[in-house]
Amino acid sequence: MQIFRGGKLCRGSEIAEQLEVSLRTVYRDINTLVASGVPIEGERGVGYILREPIFLPPMTLTSSELEALHLGMEIVRQTAGRDISEAANRLLIKIDAVLPSNSQGREHLGDLSIFIPGSGRELPHLARLKSAITTRQVIEIDYLSLANKSTSRFIRPLQCEYWGNVWTCTAWCELRDGFRAFRIDRIERSSECGRTFQTEPGKSYEDYLAALVLSKNRN
Repeated sequence: MQIFRGGKLCRGSEIAEQLEVSLRTVYRDINTLVASGVPIEGERGVGYILREPIFLPPMTLTSSELEALHLGMEIVRQTAGRDISEAANRLLIKIDAVLPSNSQGREHLGDLSIFIPGSGRELPHLARLKSAITTRQVIEIDYLSLANKSTSRFIRPLQCEYWGNVWTCTAWCELRDGFRAFRIDRIERSSECGRTFQTEPGKSYEDYLAALVLSKNRN
């Protein structure tokens, strides 16, 4: 059922390989699920899909799954800014609330920790930039270059990326009339200017990625 929850067409052979059982066993188990009322549609040789959402019992996570989850949330808490850090804390509380008290490895979670150099810096502009990506707001920024030259720019934020030690924002810069990647920790000021933008040919994040691939192939 966990495999089917993705909402994609699943082939019997793929399910058999993932569960390490025979294809015949997969067909038999799917027939049992269908007979019990689970809305799975499909046929042998084509594939199966879950047409309606279903509710499963409370989750049971393995020790390694719990470790991956908590370490991932710890990275988020240290690197993603106050709003997302608080969301990560709330998410862990909700997950812990539905886990059985005897979950495998749960008692060791307090021993897990991770340290990311330079991750303690607050990024006051990160939340505004992420919001602007969703709402397509043009943002005015004062940006300090690596040469310590400050410029004022109007940018169209397209994507925020974390590189292990710094956050950057890929944007269309109206001043330079091109794509630019700004280090968020070097943005001195940011504000909404009251303008929105529409996706234009040649100015989307997909166009930016395509330009990177083209440049790499040329080199």
